[in-house]
Amino acid sequence: LAMSSVSVPPPKCLQKTFVAPRRHMFGPGPSNVPPRILAAGAEPVIGHMHPEMLEIMSDIKSGIQYAFQTENNMTIAVSGTGHTAMECAIFNAVEPGEGVLTAVNGIWGERAAEMAERIGAKVNSIVTTAGGYFTSEEIDQALAKHKPVLFFLTHGESSTGVVHPLDGIGDICHKHNCLFLVDCVASMGGAPLYMDKQGIDILYSGSQKVLNAPPGTAPISFSERKCKNNYKNTCWNTYFLLLSMSFFLDMTWLANYWGCDGKPARIYHHTAPVSAFYALRESLAILAEQGLENSWQRHREVAEYLHEGVENMGLKLFVKDKNARLPTVTTIVAPPGYDWKEITSYIMKNHNLEISGGLGPSVGQVLRVGLMGGNSSKASVDMVLEALRDALRYCHKSKV
Repeated sequence: LAMSSVSVPPPKCLQKTFVAPRRHMFGPGPSNVPPRILAAGAEPVIGHMHPEMLEIMSDIKSGIQYAFQTENNMTIAVSGTGHTAMECAIFNAVEPGEGVLTAVNGIWGERAAEMAERIGAKVNSIVTTAGGYFTSEEIDQALAKHKPVLFFLTHGESSTGVVHPLDGIGDICHKHNCLFLVDCVASMGGAPLYMDKQGIDILYSGSQKVLNAPPGTAPISFSERKCKNNYKNTCWNTYFLLLSMSFFLDMTWLANYWGCDGKPARIYHHTAPVSAFYALRESLAILAEQGLENSWQRHREVAEYLHEGVENMGLKLFVKDKNARLPTVTTIVAPPGYDWKEITSYIMKNHNLEISGGLGPSVGQVLRVGLMGGNSSKASVDMVLEALRDALRYCHKSKV
């Protein structure tokens, strides 16, 4: 036999069939993907520039406009997770040396600040305690002091379980000649959100939360509020006239690929995740069939049912203001005397159910329960409550 020319043998681990475990994904995301969306993602792959693909992308655009409640033409899905959309927003809105103000009431404001710092922006932050939020007066004062070109705020802060009020903040930003950027990854479809009415200039989300699609696509929309007069026909915003720090996330290219720039020909930019776009389209179709207002109401009612059950067990909710509790991700104060890691591990092992600990500022302080999209039901709540009761019976509790 001739000697092999390869020195690295085929890995034995790949010679075994992989079967993904079936679990109840009741953490802060990703959520369970229903069979209808899984089936859509398994459809035959076609070319990323084929006419049928461009039609699917047009459907996705319409679905995002509905979910965001916007008529913005510059609406697409970025090929990547919510972090990708966060970078897309910042990289296309800010130049090195310009000012950015981030509102930090959890981890996502911290992440936005780091991304802006990496491209050389002058970053300032307003900070409040985990579980809290900012008043319009505090935001107004900070904008007057720092004079940024961009203000970042998280609508659904999944690390602390807060849904931040949005009404009036867009007007405050525009009074200070500042763009308003909002993260709605954990809130879109689960809490009321009106991009156009609330004066949001840039809004982005993710596919793996309420939409119940696999992680890997991220809706994003840019308003046309800042169009220059001589660019109105093509709707180029002033923030697209700068050269993005990222080629992959450059909206001048992406807008053309998504047919948002009014040009007759689309130019190859990257190979889009075809199967992921199938799944995203199906998830947006399901949301449209259910109706946004119905989805908002269901998430609120299921969250309130969970809150009542948690408090009846003698546990405390982390966010004290009932109106500021995020309907999609509930934060429960970590039970005193218990190791939160032991609780989540016990529940995973014995109930095949995921709930999570804290993230960023809430690490060690909370348990996080995410009931999003198809997982948002009273039956899911009952499963979570039974798993928690069981864990508190059998997990070790210190006597201190």
